[in-house]
Amino acid sequence: MILTADAEIVRRTNRRETPNGWNTAFIGSNRYTLKADQTAPAEDALYPVAFLVEKGPGGVTKPHFHRADQYQVVVSGYGKLGLHDTGSVAVHYTDAFSAYGPIVAADEGIAWFTLRNGWDPGAKYMPASRVELRASRDKHTHWEATTDPVPPVTDATLAAASGITDAQIIEGDHGLASWRYQLPPGAKLTGPDPSTGGGQYWLVLAGSASAAGSQLLGVNSCVFVAPTDGELAAIAGPGGAELLCMQFRVPFAQRH
Repeated sequence: MILTADAEIVRRTNRRETPNGWNTAFIGSNRYTLKADQTAPAEDALYPVAFLVEKGPGGVTKPHFHRADQYQVVVSGYGKLGLHDTGSVAVHYTDAFSAYGPIVAADEGIAWFTLRNGWDPGAKYMPASRVELRASRDKHTHWEATTDPVPPVTDATLAAASGITDAQIIEGDHGLASWRYQLPPGAKLTGPDPSTGGGQYWLVLAGSASAAGSQLLGVNSCVFVAPTDGELAAIAGPGGAELLCMQFRVPFAQRH
């Protein structure tokens, strides 16, 4: 089933304060929002989790790794991601058991989406978790990709567009890929075939769009498309749309 999260609605209902910022759950439950009577999903199950992290000026997330593959998308502010200067819109991908960071917010703070297609029990901070990371190397190797920040297009650019443009910004093996699309007002887009990967997230970067017949979704709204859902049908709103599509690898057990 295709899942949609309208940013305007989600931010009104799911935004919660943390010690040094805010966290907003968009899709699925994470370890902070899983209810006491809920059982955590199996780590090898398809389970989409999407949430927005907002850090205040100078906020720091220490180097760590996760047990799940994940995308991170910086959607506002600036800072450092490891050795990279980062800002809106930068896309960062890490395989499970790939350590990265730290993430350090600049003076204006920084906000990013964390997007996963499987459950993760929580960050494993370095160097305390180094033994666990080394023990994973018989099954997992470090793989990380980071794009340079490219701001969303302006409303004027979208309104003046005469056709759909697309650019692949990340490419890996076993279906891993990411694309950015620009759609003029009212344009229709058929997305990549999700069966070639392990599920897709779509994020509205500018303008608005309808996804799989949904109402118009504004900036920072997101959509999850499972491998069996078929190609996403998107329609740009009256001001056009810029969309980001991020596809995960085919699950390890299904690779040949």
